[in-house]
Amino acid sequence: MSTTATQEAEDVTFAGPRTEDLAALLVAKERPPRPSALSASMTFGWRAMLKIKHVPEQLFDVTAFPIMMVLMYTYLFGGALAGSVDAYIQFLLPGILVMSVVMITMYTGVAINTDIDKGVFDRFRTLPIWRPAPMVGYLLGDVVRYVIASAVMLTVGVIIGYRPEGGFVGVLLGVALLLVFSFAFSWIWTMFGLLLRTEKSVMGVSMMVIFPLTFLSNVFVDPKTMPGWLQAFVNNSPVTHLATAVRELMAGNWPAAEIAWTLGWGALFVIGFGAATMRLYNRK
Repeated sequence: MSTTATQEAEDVTFAGPRTEDLAALLVAKERPPRPSALSASMTFGWRAMLKIKHVPEQLFDVTAFPIMMVLMYTYLFGGALAGSVDAYIQFLLPGILVMSVVMITMYTGVAINTDIDKGVFDRFRTLPIWRPAPMVGYLLGDVVRYVIASAVMLTVGVIIGYRPEGGFVGVLLGVALLLVFSFAFSWIWTMFGLLLRTEKSVMGVSMMVIFPLTFLSNVFVDPKTMPGWLQAFVNNSPVTHLATAVRELMAGNWPAAEIAWTLGWGALFVIGFGAATMRLYNRK
């Protein structure tokens, strides 16, 4: 056999399968199963946690900010409103816990708006996954932030004199109700994150909603001291229902009506703003 013929034989031997054969193999091979809704949501939730790992400064708002809030309001208003810090902290801590965690929820919308600006969501929509999974993943990742904030504030509160009569179980129930409400409440900010054009506009609109909603409540004082027209708003605020429920649970009571109101508000947020979020997400 000539040298040329030998070389051609070797090329055929070591060239591997032809393109047609590779295509046939790829077509014949079974595709991996489509991820379930839970699996896809947990994956996006883990993505949110990895972002915190790479940028730990994001934890500032769930560590330093809650500590500042507890200390500032306790020592600033304690003597004037309740006569002493020890007396006021028993009323204030559950309320300031609710206020701080509810305020933190707005960063969900900011994170979504940032990903949209970077074009990440264009890739998400092409994936064969449950459509709401990216949104639910954001919210699941933020639940971890809410747990951290709650743990920090309760620790500081116990150090400066807070003593929950409901014990560990009461505190656990109160925090669990707060987490459920915060998850539902965050759907408002997912809608704003998709609807508004810039991160600053999301922050601005969020502040305009959160500040009146949290300050016009029973977080700091009993609404009975307020004017009648203001009491009508405060007593029907979702934050007031939540703060009262958390306060009573941590005190060892079972406020069935306030729990029902809180869960009802949460369901309303998920149904209303969740549907609006997905409509915007599909059209964005």
